[in-house]
Amino acid sequence: MQIVTPSIAQSRLTPELLSRLAEIVGESGLVRDPDDLEPYLREQRGNFKGRSPLCVLPASTQQVAAVVKTLAEAEVPMVPQGGNTGLCGGAVAGLGGEEVIINLKRMNRVLSVDHDNFTLTVEAGCILSDVQATAMAADRLFPLSLAAEGSCQIGGNLATNAGGTQVLRYGNARELVLGLEVVLPDGRVLDMLRGLRKDNTGYDLRHLFCGAEGTLGIITAAVLKLFPRPREQVTAMLALPNLQAAIAVLSRARAETGDAITGCEFISRTALDMVLRHIPGTREPLSQRSLHYLLLEATSTAIPRDGEAHSSSAEQLRHTCEQLFAECSDAGLIEDAVIAQSPAQRSEFWRIRESIPEAQKPEGVSLKHDVAVPVPRVAEFVQRASERVQAAVPGLRVCAFGHIGDGNIHFNLSQPSEGSGAAFLAERERIAAIVHDLAVDLQGSFSAEHGIGSLKRSELRRYRSEVELSVMRSIKAALDPKGLMNPGKVL
Repeated sequence: MQIVTPSIAQSRLTPELLSRLAEIVGESGLVRDPDDLEPYLREQRGNFKGRSPLCVLPASTQQVAAVVKTLAEAEVPMVPQGGNTGLCGGAVAGLGGEEVIINLKRMNRVLSVDHDNFTLTVEAGCILSDVQATAMAADRLFPLSLAAEGSCQIGGNLATNAGGTQVLRYGNARELVLGLEVVLPDGRVLDMLRGLRKDNTGYDLRHLFCGAEGTLGIITAAVLKLFPRPREQVTAMLALPNLQAAIAVLSRARAETGDAITGCEFISRTALDMVLRHIPGTREPLSQRSLHYLLLEATSTAIPRDGEAHSSSAEQLRHTCEQLFAECSDAGLIEDAVIAQSPAQRSEFWRIRESIPEAQKPEGVSLKHDVAVPVPRVAEFVQRASERVQAAVPGLRVCAFGHIGDGNIHFNLSQPSEGSGAAFLAERERIAAIVHDLAVDLQGSFSAEHGIGSLKRSELRRYRSEVELSVMRSIKAALDPKGLMNPGKVL
């Protein structure tokens, strides 16, 4: 028997409306039991927990459109949800208890693969790792890659304009989509599923929905860009004398490899030590300890011709990297370096980088900041921000790491070893202001890839101009005049 809370009983979600929704998606497409609802209500880091009377699981675009139209006519607010792996509360219902969650996990079909056009058309509920595997099976690459790829959905990736580890070469999610299908807040379907690379016919609406975090409509399908499959990867772990050296190494690497660098990740000594302490099976990557590390990866997509095994582009790429590292060492930019000699060693290097967030958890409370600055100013940001936050809270530990190749640093701060977690958590807003003020002063962003959601709405008001905010509000009002689509997020 369903337990009905007072807020739900008083909501607009009447028995008649529930019956209509069941007709659209089937009884199995409605999640009403409180225990079954629980996974749809909580953000993965535990910072946000919402309330909702219902989660709807449509199985097609037509069902999404019918559900949205039905809820809109009854003026019931809606929360679009993918894999619910976001970090800013953008897919979590509010506390009022009247918002209906629309989760697209049943819409997980691959609609088509166009080998010659290098495109893949999928429904929004496809898991990112499945999209990657489908592309690989077609001898192609879909380059979006992030820690949650085994559970996040491509619709959510696009709605949040996800970043990841290969933005340097391939761009954010927004740059990996050619066409979209979107259900608008009134239930109309905006069909833009076109695999065109050149279409100069008015406003580019697809980019309007990428990064809108479900506030303007629900992405139901997408035409994705594919790329040649990598044939060889050269992956190296470098020890550096300082962070500024990483910028110089990256600049040389991009120029000398013909812009073949696909990954460039900074790892601080503090971050590495946490991984070695808490992640079983990890080990020191180099023979000597350093305060700064760079995980650098270059990729060749060329296929060696018969009889060219000893002069293939893959071997040329490795030789170029070896020569580059030697020259950088002579210039004092690299203290030590090792190139992965096997796929297993490459995986070891990447496991260190990808395990940092998990390794922070046993260290106590962590205040996380997802910022970006122009690449040449990364070292300046990390140094100045570290000085300022350590002055504000003596003893806190700076765990900085991230996608230095595109200027995105995850500037995470762990509580002082001897301090109180609750006391450190109480400093969240003060510390965030210090970090974000500096990032913006350096012509950067306070949110590089995690978006706004519920968490950073006040920062958006603080750092974006009134003209920008006014334009955003005008767009929201034009598409969602009743404010029913993901209310309380972004704006």
